[in-house]
Amino acid sequence: MSFEDVGDADDAVGGATRDDTGAAATDADDAGGTATGGDVTDAGHENARQDVIAVDPDDVEQGTVNRLDAHTGDGIRHRAFTCLVYDTDGRILLAQRAPTKRLWDGHWDGTVASHPVEGQSQEDATAQRLEEELGITPDQYDDLRMTDKFEYKRYYPNEGVEWEVCAVLKVTLEDAELDPDDEEIGGMLWVDYDHLHENPALYRQLRLCPWFEIAMRRDFS
Repeated sequence: MSFEDVGDADDAVGGATRDDTGAAATDADDAGGTATGGDVTDAGHENARQDVIAVDPDDVEQGTVNRLDAHTGDGIRHRAFTCLVYDTDGRILLAQRAPTKRLWDGHWDGTVASHPVEGQSQEDATAQRLEEELGITPDQYDDLRMTDKFEYKRYYPNEGVEWEVCAVLKVTLEDAELDPDDEEIGGMLWVDYDHLHENPALYRQLRLCPWFEIAMRRDFS
């Protein structure tokens, strides 16, 4: 998907802004660390045993909903996050989603994304996911912070949908040692963040995740 495909609508919606032009993604997955979506009858899927936090457009909690239900049919708006990981040279870490993932398999994220559970802050959820996916521990950074929030909705044909109020967090690694989980991460690539944004055609073959495309575009707007 090109950067232009993520849409240009940024209408104010309370604490977040909206980016929901509805362009269909290709090869989808929910933004979580494990596969989500697919056949609504798949009660045995691991996401059928998990919950996410339903929210209104202002990111006010509306209770919890089944994670699989939130990512199928027309979806249920829910809380999510994406974290952009940098090194001290200003490069961003792109992490390829493992090929075994049911949705958005093989796409490149910048860098991790998932959902907080009930009672968990975005910062705590992010720190947890950084360690689970990449082996990044809190002693490798001291500047984890939230920088943006937006609502978006993207369909994956015949499989599922993402409808999220997505917080954007950033972190700079003082120690860039990584220990990725092979079940989560298919590959890693450090790239110059400005160059990535300014030269999308050079990176199009990477197939970037739509929520990362939106976060990056907003970062430079």
